[in-house]
Amino acid sequence: MNYKQHIASKIATLLTGFEAQEIAALMEYPSDPEKGDLSLPCFRLSKPLRKSPQLIADELKFALQDEEIDYSESVAGYLNIFLKKERFAKTLVSEILTTGDRYGSQEIGQGSTVVIDFSSPNIAKPFHVAHLRSTVIGNALYQIHAFLGYKCVGINHLGDWGTQFGRLIVAYQLWGNEEAVTKGAIDELLHLYVKFHEEAEQDPTLEDQARAWFTKMEQGDESALTLWRWFVEISIAEFQKIYKLLGVQFDAFTGESFYNDKMEPIIEELKSKQLLEEDEGAWLVRLDDYGMAPALMLKKDGSSLYHTRDLTAAMYRAETYDFAKAIYVTDYAQNLHFQQWFKVVELMGYEWADKLEHVAFGRVSIEGASLSTRKGNVIKLEDLLQQAIQKTLEIIEARNPDLVDKKQAAEQVGVGAVIFNDLSSNRIKDIDFSWDSALNFEGETGPYVQYTYARTCSVWSKALATYGPLNLANEHDLEWTHLASTEAIEVLKQLYLFIERVEQAMLKLEPSVIARYLIDLAQAFNRFYHACYILLEEKQIREARLALVSCVQTTLRNGLKLIGLQAPDEI
Repeated sequence: MNYKQHIASKIATLLTGFEAQEIAALMEYPSDPEKGDLSLPCFRLSKPLRKSPQLIADELKFALQDEEIDYSESVAGYLNIFLKKERFAKTLVSEILTTGDRYGSQEIGQGSTVVIDFSSPNIAKPFHVAHLRSTVIGNALYQIHAFLGYKCVGINHLGDWGTQFGRLIVAYQLWGNEEAVTKGAIDELLHLYVKFHEEAEQDPTLEDQARAWFTKMEQGDESALTLWRWFVEISIAEFQKIYKLLGVQFDAFTGESFYNDKMEPIIEELKSKQLLEEDEGAWLVRLDDYGMAPALMLKKDGSSLYHTRDLTAAMYRAETYDFAKAIYVTDYAQNLHFQQWFKVVELMGYEWADKLEHVAFGRVSIEGASLSTRKGNVIKLEDLLQQAIQKTLEIIEARNPDLVDKKQAAEQVGVGAVIFNDLSSNRIKDIDFSWDSALNFEGETGPYVQYTYARTCSVWSKALATYGPLNLANEHDLEWTHLASTEAIEVLKQLYLFIERVEQAMLKLEPSVIARYLIDLAQAFNRFYHACYILLEEKQIREARLALVSCVQTTLRNGLKLIGLQAPDEI
């Protein structure tokens, strides 16, 4: 049951001129249990109702009656509502035990498709830490939308086209060889890329050569394309190792090159709609009326740019997937780029322009050091993940040396720590990765949540070993009065919020909502665990508390999966 919506509907029948949805939007979950399970601030109701907030709260206190409500209080303009705890506990626990892995899911998006463009590393450059954010944020948004009933299409829009490949071809021809690239793979490609920029500072004609080679690529020159395909093959093999570690999959690997033969009709359409104009040999769309610089569509030499390729990709996706939303996950430095070509789609007259959404995120640094591919100052993501796994293994060796599969647990927790560290803050914030904070088993971290999940598994293992198999599916066998302690009620309230938090994360396109929720639930459970001994001799109390443990276990597992983390049974 959606208690907020249910009670808001009741209140709406008692007030003139208000819909249930308006009332629900005003309602709050008080942090102080003394102020109720739900609270309605009456201040915004005062002017339209021509009554003081306190008088409105007083009147609602006496008029509001419902089988879910125990009693209400009117305090300083707030209507504080207290639910019937036993009824609340029974309904909620029964639902979680029944729905299991589907607890928290809804069919909001049934029949609708969401296209999510994420990760998108650049070919011939290592998959470094800066690529992590798009990958894990995009994967979380994919999982969240799918959990809410949407058909999701995850697209890895690889950076596999553009002048940078002209630069790499020039660098390879001048300073590279097949043996070195075969042996060094993507690291050697990065070395050549960095050397090109160092040399180009002294010899600007190298940039002219690079542009010429890219033009050859666009014109189908086979010698250029053969080298390019080789660079792509080497790079994708490297990327797949990272995706396997992160547990990330895609429905399509259609990079920029995929749209190379699809751009000409788009350019012609822009011309026919009189949106494209020539400027010193280049072609662009003027956006002065919208406070933006022009969107450059073709260079003077006729080669395409990011605008051209992104516009073409959007047209292809709209036709292919008929999406309800098309989400692009990139850092905030690209805000203007997306604003520009989104506006071009709108000017072309396509109704689906308002379905395009740019999910921007902040930059990442490591222990305060910023990253730059051109300068060679990068930290490979694979190295970071392997370091996290190794450091976690050392922690597990010290804390639980008898654990059967320490390496598997270390991988699940180490990789999870890196992902959670990224997702635990609002995505628009810049983040600085710190080993001490990311791998802290006691702080607000991934290991803390995973350790709490493992604790629920441990409780159940001990219960089975001591008392044998239990069947909690029949709620009639449980005494809900045994979940009336302050700590148990707080856990129940957190469990109830899961459905709302998942939906909120989807609407805000903000995975940190789930990460923050998991911390809150884990903290509430650990307070309950320490305050209320679970494996008591008394059967009724024990089984009620074990039912609550089972609900926490299910909800933590579901939440961890939504943001791309494993739920290890033991750590």
